[in-house]
Amino acid sequence: MSDDKPRERLLRLGAHALSTQELLSILLGHGTVGRPVTTLAHEILQRFPTLADLASRDPSELRQIRGLGPAKATVLCAALELAQRLQAEPFRQRTVISSPAMLARLLAPRLRHRRTESLIVALLNSANQLIRDVTVGEGSLNSVVIHPREVFRLAIAENAAAIIVVHNHPSGNTEPSPEDISITKQLAEAGRIVDIRVLDHVIIGGDEYTSLAERHLM
Repeated sequence: MSDDKPRERLLRLGAHALSTQELLSILLGHGTVGRPVTTLAHEILQRFPTLADLASRDPSELRQIRGLGPAKATVLCAALELAQRLQAEPFRQRTVISSPAMLARLLAPRLRHRRTESLIVALLNSANQLIRDVTVGEGSLNSVVIHPREVFRLAIAENAAAIIVVHNHPSGNTEPSPEDISITKQLAEAGRIVDIRVLDHVIIGGDEYTSLAERHLM
């Protein structure tokens, strides 16, 4: 097995598909002369058979294994400490976007004072919970360039089930332009092709908003 094979498998299959030995190999990076990293990972697991046992060791104990120097020992300790902190974090319920008004309230403080148009895409899961929102375009005083490929690339990467497009009108007038309506229909059509729903396009101006879905303009 080559040193970079675990990395290739992770990229192709995801981290969940790798064994503990393979994941350790990726963290360690490389082995030493005559000892590939996978052998080093195997020896670590022979000495410390469980992750709980491994996580309880300090760098000086880990360095007793031949080929495990200070750099590799500290990387392992740091990774295992992060895992323990993640496990200790409380579960946080994601925000459910139940209406255009709710999304407008969330994003208006970021958009109301901008002097140029900005496009934000809200990425949602199948329960309409907000995964995250991403700014994908910045425009001139009265226009913003929207690239459907970029919009759906982000949605696919986040495994989003749906998106809501949001942008601001610096003039404060939230009436959708013909271009707003046209690009919304293009995005909705592209979404049907990749099976990601475009639920709405919300235009924000000051503290006001217009929903193209509510206006039946999609």
